[in-house]
Amino acid sequence: MSSKPNVKELLIESSCEHNSKKRTPCNAPTPGATSGGCAFEGAQISLFPYADAVHLVHGSMTCLGSSWETRTTKTSWQGRDFTQMGFATDISVNDVIFSGEKKLTGAIAYIVELYAPEAVFVYSTCVTALIGDDIDQVCAQSAEKYGIPFVPVHAPGFVGSKNLGSRLGGEAVFRHLIGTKEPDKVTPFDINLIGEYNVTGDMWQYSHLLDELGIRVLSSLSGDGRVAAIRTAHRAKLNVIVCAKSLVSLTRKMEEKYQIPWISLSFYGKRDTSDGLRSIATALGDPDLIERTNQLIAREEEQLEQQLQPYRVLFAGKKAVLNTGGNKSWSIAAALQDLGLEVVGTSVRKATEDDRTKARKYLGENGVLMMNPGAEQAKLIDDTEAHLLLAGGRSLYTAIKKGIAFIDVNQEKKKSYGGYQGLLNLAEDVKNALENPVFSLVGRKTPWSH
Repeated sequence: MSSKPNVKELLIESSCEHNSKKRTPCNAPTPGATSGGCAFEGAQISLFPYADAVHLVHGSMTCLGSSWETRTTKTSWQGRDFTQMGFATDISVNDVIFSGEKKLTGAIAYIVELYAPEAVFVYSTCVTALIGDDIDQVCAQSAEKYGIPFVPVHAPGFVGSKNLGSRLGGEAVFRHLIGTKEPDKVTPFDINLIGEYNVTGDMWQYSHLLDELGIRVLSSLSGDGRVAAIRTAHRAKLNVIVCAKSLVSLTRKMEEKYQIPWISLSFYGKRDTSDGLRSIATALGDPDLIERTNQLIAREEEQLEQQLQPYRVLFAGKKAVLNTGGNKSWSIAAALQDLGLEVVGTSVRKATEDDRTKARKYLGENGVLMMNPGAEQAKLIDDTEAHLLLAGGRSLYTAIKKGIAFIDVNQEKKKSYGGYQGLLNLAEDVKNALENPVFSLVGRKTPWSH
């Protein structure tokens, strides 16, 4: 039986707010448009942080090379970290003609014998999907032969965007892992973190606060996650979507099948971190837990405000432009506002409809939501007289030309901005950027060009 997901169902997600009245697709693919990442890359982003599983790309070597190790997804896994390794079947012309299933079967045997992973994710790609390789059958036969989970991930790049790929990754986990194992024990405050990839250790900035409150993270999809844990995710009391609403289809289906309620929140900035902790406690519904959570929030906010005071003086009157993707279009904007900066514009080109709604909420009616940031950000900097640009590395040259400060906030960054401590990290980076003379000096005209 095929495990291929219903792409139309995932595109027109009933849980999305913009679909409450009118059924419209989320980020429907535009034929020929591949910029910003494909579905295959989105699926890998959602699943790759499982360090105890091998991620086998059934396709050409270029598919692996263009998507591998693009994010600093940290793990505490003590065994061999498979996020530091790349596996591909490296499909050739002969495989296209005669089928690549034999090569896939051989690759699986090689992986199990030499690496003994907890599970194997097998990703179809454009080529292997087009030639019709049956990864469902190969995975089913391999699971029976080797006694570990094999998860077929149907996310060839041509089906849509990176956002859709994340949903397809969640669909694979829902069909093949969740509910296949019982936990050793359960507690009244077990939660799943959905869409938390622990990029640069974001999850570790607030997980100790959950531990202090007695809230146990039963499983994570997928930052610092374990295959054995996600298999028990059906016993959690609450699903918590962390920023990434691209996985809302997964939480809806878990609510329908396992009656697990879900909430969506962010752990970027002071306001959202406090609101997030409070929302989790309220959803779990224990009065004592709610009281203890409020006390913890009051303590953490008081300490944070004392540490932020020197920064607030420096940031007064400063304006920022944000050009990043997805949930960061509003979550980092919220954190910047908590530091006292005015966010005059943010890019929403790669954001979902819900992300765009949140971005509008945070920036207000006067804030600019850029749909084409490559063409818009330079003019926006001039029009608003912004002092700071936060974006990916390619936008550095825009900042240099405009003579304003720059911070790289894309997935290649090495420092976490999550939680209360992460806000201090962001404040320090903003301070260093604003005080760094290189951005104004390097863009100056040479003496002989006047």
